[in-house]
Amino acid sequence: MIGAVAKGQTVIRGLLDCDDCNFTIGAFRQMGIAIEKSGDITTIDGKGLKGLANPGSAINVGSSGTSMRLLAGILAGQDFESVLEGSPGLSGRPMKRIVEPLSLMGARIKATGGDYPPISIMPGKLKPIDYKLPVSSAQVKSAILLAGLYADGVTSVEEIFKSRDHTERMLKYFGALVRSDGRKISIKGCSELMPKSVMIPGDISGASFFLAGAVILKGSAIKIKDVSINPTRAGFLDVLEKMGAGCELSGRKELFEPAADVKAASCLTKGIAIGEEMIPSIIDELPIIFVLASVSKGRTIIKGTEELRVKETDRIKSMKENLEKMGAHIEVNGPDIIIEGVTQLRGASLKSFGDHRTCMAMAIAALSASGESEIDDVDCVAKSFPGFFTVLKSLEP
Repeated sequence: MIGAVAKGQTVIRGLLDCDDCNFTIGAFRQMGIAIEKSGDITTIDGKGLKGLANPGSAINVGSSGTSMRLLAGILAGQDFESVLEGSPGLSGRPMKRIVEPLSLMGARIKATGGDYPPISIMPGKLKPIDYKLPVSSAQVKSAILLAGLYADGVTSVEEIFKSRDHTERMLKYFGALVRSDGRKISIKGCSELMPKSVMIPGDISGASFFLAGAVILKGSAIKIKDVSINPTRAGFLDVLEKMGAGCELSGRKELFEPAADVKAASCLTKGIAIGEEMIPSIIDELPIIFVLASVSKGRTIIKGTEELRVKETDRIKSMKENLEKMGAHIEVNGPDIIIEGVTQLRGASLKSFGDHRTCMAMAIAALSASGESEIDDVDCVAKSFPGFFTVLKSLEP
């Protein structure tokens, strides 16, 4: 996205080949941006902040909430009318959380029924705002910061708890004037962004399933190279350490954010308390944390998990239903989850609910269980990790 609105050619190494990224690429191609993929290299011929062309028809982002919310911030600053639409699953995800702040900035934006896709955006002059997020969300924060590029002045966003900061790091890397002061992030409207060469580190969310698998499966160990250890995203590693399964980091390097090789090995884990302040940094890893907690000794309490209900599916429901079939003990108390660990899970007939993270988490749970398990609709992993099962099978001893 940022390469597309920078002025000149951006070269990316390590771009994930998955549905979400490919729908985003399709969106910018529809708006006149040349994007070429050759092996591990993606080249983007950016045309500047105001260089996007009228797409001519609605932009389909599939099931990518990230694409829809962040694109809304960029499109709010364009001189043409646009419509963002997506899959039926995305059409049930809340969008009022971006419509409100972007409207305060002067964007002429509306969502169906006030809260759901599709989103329509009309041309309008943007102004800076000082906005406090009611719910910590990296996607909403990013939408506001991207819109802030088109406002004359300084736009700021303040969070309740600090969420992942990939966007502000990347914006700064491309030359935007971004300032972080604790939980408050500010951006100054600018004339243009400069193109860059970017090396993308490995995704901690994708890595988390394999790291957890190594911890759960007796006699296992794994080393994953060049994984992002961004402090706002590495909460999963902190959870593993608290559970007694600390990971070994080596080969540290600084890309646009820190990365390292991460090694995990089997051990007995214990239940822990996870406070709501940790949730923004582990929101995508919570499904596999549910699995870890289910086979840990003692009780795990996870506070403030309500955001899991508005993902690709209600992940509290999907994980509870599946894990209870396998013999886990899970109690839902409003936004809090209480999990009593069991010695071992048992095989069962499981449902992905069409959700990539539920599916991958249950695959790891099934590996650790006694007996055979089946999971339906596993093609949903293509959203973020199409090669997941191929990689998993390659790790067999």
